[in-house]
Amino acid sequence: MKYKILSRLKITSKFKTKDLIELILINRGIKTKKEKELFLNPKLSEVTIESSGISIKEVEKAKKRVKKAIENKEEIVVFGDYDVDGICGTAILWETLNKMGAKVMPYIPHRLSEGYGLSEKGIKNVKTQTKNIKLIITVDNGSVAKEAVDFANKEGIDVIITDHHTFSSTRPNSIATVHSTNICGAAVAWLFSRALGSKDESHLELAAIATVADLVPLTNLNRIIVKQGIEKIKNTKRIGLLELFYEAGLEASGIGSYEIGHIISPRINAMGRMEYAMDSLRLLCTRDRIRAKELARKISETNRKRQVLTIDTTTEVINKVRKTIGNKKIIFIGDEEYNQGIIGLVAGKLVEEFYLPAIVVSKGKTLSKASARSIKGFNIVEFIRDCSDFLIDVGGHPMAAGFTVETGKIFLVKKKMEKLAEKMITADLLSKEMVIDSEISLQIINLELIAELEKLAPFGPANPTPGFLTKNLIIDSMRLVGSDGRHLKLSLRDSKTETKIEAIAFNLGKKAEELKAEDRVDVVYTISVNEWNGNRSPQLKIKDLLKAS
Repeated sequence: MKYKILSRLKITSKFKTKDLIELILINRGIKTKKEKELFLNPKLSEVTIESSGISIKEVEKAKKRVKKAIENKEEIVVFGDYDVDGICGTAILWETLNKMGAKVMPYIPHRLSEGYGLSEKGIKNVKTQTKNIKLIITVDNGSVAKEAVDFANKEGIDVIITDHHTFSSTRPNSIATVHSTNICGAAVAWLFSRALGSKDESHLELAAIATVADLVPLTNLNRIIVKQGIEKIKNTKRIGLLELFYEAGLEASGIGSYEIGHIISPRINAMGRMEYAMDSLRLLCTRDRIRAKELARKISETNRKRQVLTIDTTTEVINKVRKTIGNKKIIFIGDEEYNQGIIGLVAGKLVEEFYLPAIVVSKGKTLSKASARSIKGFNIVEFIRDCSDFLIDVGGHPMAAGFTVETGKIFLVKKKMEKLAEKMITADLLSKEMVIDSEISLQIINLELIAELEKLAPFGPANPTPGFLTKNLIIDSMRLVGSDGRHLKLSLRDSKTETKIEAIAFNLGKKAEELKAEDRVDVVYTISVNEWNGNRSPQLKIKDLLKAS
């Protein structure tokens, strides 16, 4: 593990809380008075079509076509995606068009039978449900759907693309393309819905959930959407969300980016991974509390099944990779038994375990689906596109992507990717780095500091939770916790000032084998609040600890 300390300044007791906050802002590249004001007090008015990079000309073309469809009573289909981003965006646009009086139907493709995004098969399925369709509006997909758009056009169907994915070399022949890579797909749909005249404030809640779930950088417009959206979520009236929070054991008032990313989003995603994502969309859109309760229970139960399957598959795959990885710079593994809905999650776990780009393939009889996750600094979607001569389709982002391949060509693709990875993935890329904002003294850690740090939230990609280093602390006590002893609970002390603090080290139980009470340690951590019996006190969340040199 490499450590990168962003500031050489050691923050001691002579520094005030505001000095540390100032330092963290500078570490995030926020230096001017205006930048600080926008970061600490983000204004929703800053999020516009223009600031997002969406073409106003394309938006006007799209608006004109939508209004024509409504006037002529044409049938419109909002064609989404089966992940959180696509589901939230579909809900936003369907509700907007419905309120405008459009004859509109939402449609989410089935992951197994139709695959990702707009496709010829998906369009044919749509036509069995609505005979007189004249307009399809995609959400969170369409940027690489050239053949599907051509097919739609031949069938007399216009297509408006709303998306945030990277275009392939040939753009689809859509009637309008509302597109930006600066925000997530649901945020694109939200801005388009506002351009159509929607004033539904609850749509910001869905855009915020999608922004967190899609792991886009939480800076600039994305930060504003999430920050303002979370405030709306805390007072949400959307029945589906409230029932989902109840099933997850959450209060709306306590929702933050962590709860969205780790508790809410996996539940919304579970239906698309294991069954059919339409039920997640129905949950978000229903106004019937009884129906919402039923759907929330079903979705939570499906998520529990997904968790078990993911754990079982991940354990098996990790064991296989350990035996076969050798000196390879990329993991490429596939099997007929791997469930297509969870291979992305398994690929993510492989990256965590081995810190290598990982591709997991769900093999089919004739066609196979693959999901990829990457490491920092390695653009996985462009890497995959370098092998596109063997592939049927490719899509995704620099850190997460997927592709379809003929099953008979998997071996060729694997060999080519391993050869390319050998050239492209350098030793520097494979050295995992932990970023630390500053070395600080335990004396400055208090509830006031934590309150000020919370103002820098929401945390996520490009705006990580502030991390700190304190050296030469003494272990007063230490014990294993958790049902399987995976975690470590410690009490730490500064020998010079006798300052004491409690700490928790998740998934670092193995450190107990090399440490004991009275050992001196250097600790890398974030700071949180420990609440117990109504009392609140600072607590360290340890990311790493080593014997002091």
